[in-house]
Amino acid sequence: MKYSLLFILMLCFACQTKHDLPETFLLHDNWEFKATESSGWLPAQIPGNVYSDLLENAQIQNPFIGNNEQEVQWVSKTDWEYQTTFHVSEETLQKNNMELNFEGLDTYATVYLNDSLILKTNNAFREFSVDVKPYLNSKNKLKILLENTSKYAEEAKQKLNYSLPEDNRIFTRKPQFQYGWDWGPKLNTSGIWRPIKLLAWNTIKIQDMYIKQLNLEDSIAKLQVDLEVYGEEKSDLKYHVFVNDELNSVYSGQNKSTIQFDIKNPRRWWPHNLGEPYLYDITVVIKKEDAVLDSISVKKGLRTINVITEKDSLGESFYFKVNGKPVYAKGANYIPQNGMQNQVTDVDYIKLLDDVVKANMNMLRVWGGGIYENDIFYELCDEKGILVWQDFMFACAMYPGDSAFLENVQQEAIDNVKRLRNHASIALWCGNNENSEGWHRWGWKDGRSEAEKTEIWNNYLKVFDSMLPKTVAQLTDTDYWETSPKFGRGNPQFEFEGDAHDWWVWHDGYPFEHFEEQVPRFMSEFGFQSFPSYEVINYINQSDSLDTSSKVPITIGIKNHQKHSRGFELIDEYMARDFPVPNNPKDYVYMSQLLQAYGITKGIEAQRRAKPYNMGTLFWQLNDCWPAVSWSSIDFFGNWKALHYKAKWSFEDVLITSEVENDSVKIYLINDTFKEYSGSLLTNIMNFSGDVIWEDSQKITVKPNSSAIKQIIDLSKLSLNKNQVVIVSKFQEAESVFYLAKPKDLELPSKDIQKSITKTEVGFTITVSSKTLQKDVFLFCNETGHFSDNYFDLLPNNTKKIHFKTDSKNLNNLRIISLNDF
Repeated sequence: MKYSLLFILMLCFACQTKHDLPETFLLHDNWEFKATESSGWLPAQIPGNVYSDLLENAQIQNPFIGNNEQEVQWVSKTDWEYQTTFHVSEETLQKNNMELNFEGLDTYATVYLNDSLILKTNNAFREFSVDVKPYLNSKNKLKILLENTSKYAEEAKQKLNYSLPEDNRIFTRKPQFQYGWDWGPKLNTSGIWRPIKLLAWNTIKIQDMYIKQLNLEDSIAKLQVDLEVYGEEKSDLKYHVFVNDELNSVYSGQNKSTIQFDIKNPRRWWPHNLGEPYLYDITVVIKKEDAVLDSISVKKGLRTINVITEKDSLGESFYFKVNGKPVYAKGANYIPQNGMQNQVTDVDYIKLLDDVVKANMNMLRVWGGGIYENDIFYELCDEKGILVWQDFMFACAMYPGDSAFLENVQQEAIDNVKRLRNHASIALWCGNNENSEGWHRWGWKDGRSEAEKTEIWNNYLKVFDSMLPKTVAQLTDTDYWETSPKFGRGNPQFEFEGDAHDWWVWHDGYPFEHFEEQVPRFMSEFGFQSFPSYEVINYINQSDSLDTSSKVPITIGIKNHQKHSRGFELIDEYMARDFPVPNNPKDYVYMSQLLQAYGITKGIEAQRRAKPYNMGTLFWQLNDCWPAVSWSSIDFFGNWKALHYKAKWSFEDVLITSEVENDSVKIYLINDTFKEYSGSLLTNIMNFSGDVIWEDSQKITVKPNSSAIKQIIDLSKLSLNKNQVVIVSKFQEAESVFYLAKPKDLELPSKDIQKSITKTEVGFTITVSSKTLQKDVFLFCNETGHFSDNYFDLLPNNTKKIHFKTDSKNLNNLRIISLNDF
């Protein structure tokens, strides 16, 4: 939301209009901090956190490097103090109302203004406002004491006569991943992590505006503005509603809390792969006589989004319907971008969400162990047409149910639903991540009395089956889902009803073919690990190159950046099943990424083939919060792994995908758009030198929003060496390259790849070719940049151009390898 849009006011009321607008001042300067028991103050950055401040002042080693994480655990056991001084002008002091607004204090904070206690907080996800008119002077001192979480957790535990799963983190309302996860560090920070503002006004201040969509038709959209206005002024007010900078309507009357208006022939907001994510600029200006008292503006996308859960012959559906049309959800699970959130810049948000769109994703799930994201995240999702599945911040635990905890959570939900409800991208609010599955399947009930189990489960229901759905229903029109997944993988219903998390692959060691054998209605989590880029590994180890003393790049530093107890073992086990196992670490990194991409895209395409039975696939996970060996498709430095490149192909709106069943190849055409396509499906089977063994062409029609078998090849009638052939299918712009054997069994010829490099205005164009098929071609260099394509298959006697975007002037060390080299 943007307050007091000056250009609107100037446009509409001209220079003679008087202004009595609220003033907002950011209090981000002159901060310093120290440990409570210390006497020496150090400069601090606000917004920020204590780890970042200690690092900036060279008081700790970077916890993201090597084994340093273990050396900084004392930080979270320490109490910290922050303070600043600020001035307020005499003119501002004369305002009738003065308020300090704290958008994010992490977490147990005691706030003093000019030595007067004004606030105590206990929730990093809440926003707190304090009337400070009685305390302010021209010169002011603001001091904040931040106490460590352990003392409060111990106090809360003592009030229970039983233990809860995953204590101690459950008692404190802050990002749960800060306590450590199987992909992230234990950096349980504290600090002022979101802005502090001083607000001053005389008559009224618009606190909040919700644009409620009453009705949406092709000819007209009926909308209602719900205003939350602070102040005593009530009479003779005029409310001016602007749409796209043009005056839509004017209302007069006493302090109106609701205003209805229409937009004729409305343009709808769509996910980017299905239409334009159109946004209206809607502004409300409040005037009294000639004085502008306040204004507020939001960008609003007009659309309907519903989660459809209907009983059918196989179970119950789960899919998203946007503007009345079923939409196949394609994307990933999103976690916080950095363990030190203040280091995430607007540029980071833009780049990551651009990478989401480039990979043909139309949905992100904001996972429940992280944060309710910054406004810019949702603004960009609105602009770029990315649907957001939004978890409430509860994950993999059972939580207390006392009245104080419930009241705290209730206000947290109100704050965040109200903050985010105008965003067109918000498609769903989900209560928690895996809490219900954990309770029913992970042994959390073992050894407990019936009374104890009943109390814990009833406390779960209070939050996730009562409080949160009621809050969502009262404040917004977005649908609510109690828990993800609906059923754990130990429940047979997981395959037939609701959303599913499938971790039989990875955690239980099932082969990747399992993804093809058990397809749920909506896959909201599944994943596999890989090593990050060479750049990230070298950063962890603080080395210019990988250690070649063993076949895998495992050093003491890397071991600390692998948070899954069996991670290295599982990567090695799966690699031996399906791929060659290299003998040096650089090749092992490359192969681990191919392995990850191979397994996850096998799942993506199996799920998409099952459309409309299955209507969504979100893999775990999009990004990293620190440099790590993890499930991400984009590493901590923003480099695309093989998975992100290959997911881009597997997420194409029109996709050719194949499977082998009973010695026959079934070739599917999948169409996620609302258009019908007609043309020729061209298929041939060739050897790795390009000799065509079998070919076929047939006219086909691909219906809108469909998946259907368009060709079946009976392999029993062909004399083939399955290790020496590839099936290539083409339909319009879509192309598929499909193999009949595992990668490790392919008899790939060892031939050179030819390359040429041409300088461009934004980097380089690299042209590659080969006389034989080259599988999983990987281009890499020391220069920082981005390859437009990578880890691709180069067909025999074909030429391919790749664009490398970089600021570097030279590209002297470009290297290319492929699976043929192993």
